Amino acid sequence: MSGVQNLTVAPEDAEIRLDRWFKRHFPALGHGRLEKLLRTGQVRLDGRRVGAGDRVVAGQLIRVPPLSDETASTGPRPAAVVQQRPGDATMLQKAILYRDDDIIVIDKPAGLAVQGGTGTTRHLDGLLDTLRDDAPDRPRLVHRLDKDTSGVLVLARSAAAAAHMAALFRGKTVRKVYWAATVGTPDPRKGKIDLKLAKLAGPRGERVAEDEEDGDRALTFYRTVSHAGDQFAWLALEPVTGRTHQLRVHCASLGTPILGDGKYGGAAAHPAGVPQPRMMHLHARAIMLPQAKGDPLIITAPLPAHMRETWKFLGFDPSEDPDPFAGLSVKR
Repeated sequence: MSGVQNLTVAPEDAEIRLDRWFKRHFPALGHGRLEKLLRTGQVRLDGRRVGAGDRVVAGQLIRVPPLSDETASTGPRPAAVVQQRPGDATMLQKAILYRDDDIIVIDKPAGLAVQGGTGTTRHLDGLLDTLRDDAPDRPRLVHRLDKDTSGVLVLARSAAAAAHMAALFRGKTVRKVYWAATVGTPDPRKGKIDLKLAKLAGPRGERVAEDEEDGDRALTFYRTVSHAGDQFAWLALEPVTGRTHQLRVHCASLGTPILGDGKYGGAAAHPAGVPQPRMMHLHARAIMLPQAKGDPLIITAPLPAHMRETWKFLGFDPSEDPDPFAGLSVKR
């Protein structure tokens, strides 16, 4: 029997019915059995009783009672079994870029997964109690970054804040800009990439490819901030949609894979002579959050150490781009 699990609703599961969520994550659990668990209060959403037709919100916690091995989820492990390293709490406190009553914004380190999965026992979702402070709830995820992508990540401090932030992300009123070092310089130097992307099943893990028939639209605006001849470029990228691996696939589609991204760039993404050629050079540089009153809230994250080293090697100066949103899309 598996133990009690408290699982966080991922952004991609937001707004689906609770029974649909169980179908996705516990496919062997029958509907009749689920209804009994709901009637007896063994399944709870943020600590309260719910029905099968209630819709879930990104960041909410679903209590899943002990299940038989054949119905146990193959999805993320519960936070209680996360392997926490000495210094993780201090690391996350130092990573805070902004905090108010509703949200915490952190600078996620490269190499730290946002959520658990097969073989992943150390992840941000399992460490969020260290950012709880005196709040009644633990912080909740409202969007994601790839494990090897660093930078700005927003956490909600309550269920209400999570629902509000999820609505902003879903409504595309939040703007995000990423910085990337690419192998090669795009032509044209500025423009948009509009491709349909679909996930591919395979033994090498999650992968995405262009698929004009069955894919979902993925739109990115980009501009070249600087370049080192034709060999390397510094791109500012604004994704309008939020598809899995969108920026990585889009950069590769330009013939300029992200430095360190062997999955989509192959051997060309690991050029010799460059510092840290096998580390992902993709960083969530800034986020713009609309406010009820006044100007939007803009939060930026400094480059991680490996990208600072590469910027220096290539002669790029981060101060050359004081407004990361300049020259990109303003139409949502």
